[in-house]
Amino acid sequence: MTGRASAEAAQPGLTGFEAMLIYDDALTGRVLDALAERTGLPREMLLEDLGTYLVRHPNTEAIRRLLRFGGETFAEFLHSLDDLPDRVGLAVPDLRLPSIEVRDLGPGQVLLSTGPGLPGYGQVLAGVLRAMADDYGSLALVVLLDCAGGAARLSVTVADAAFAEGRRFVLSAAAGTDGASGGIGAGPAGGAAP
Repeated sequence: MTGRASAEAAQPGLTGFEAMLIYDDALTGRVLDALAERTGLPREMLLEDLGTYLVRHPNTEAIRRLLRFGGETFAEFLHSLDDLPDRVGLAVPDLRLPSIEVRDLGPGQVLLSTGPGLPGYGQVLAGVLRAMADDYGSLALVVLLDCAGGAARLSVTVADAAFAEGRRFVLSAAAGTDGASGGIGAGPAGGAAP
């Protein structure tokens, strides 16, 4: 298994990496380097894939839920990203995300600028944004413009806000798939659930 072998290569005795745990930055870098060597993929691509994983994998549904609190539509979600570091801090107090500045560039276009301090954050955020666009059923182009010193700038252009049916979202984690528990939900393309 590539992940387990990469973890072992980075630090003998390490058998895996948990998405919601805090690891030493140097260990994280060694695991990424080992994974890049084993897969032949660039580190940047692995970090974007990590962002996608954090939204799409059933093991990390709590992260998707935290992100979906940002709004009923992808556009609302994008405009709520400046609050994301605070929301994450409430859920995981030991995790400090860099600030995110959202600048509206016109209909369907935003520029996101992150503060410095977390190398690879821009790539992970790009993967998260692409996965969230899919989650809302939006067709969006996410471009990582630059990434230096841990700070990043990303351009997001929403080509079609209702391109496909979005994934169902019900506010209450205990709610059934039909939303019968009375939770607030979002149906296709982020619209209100029936």
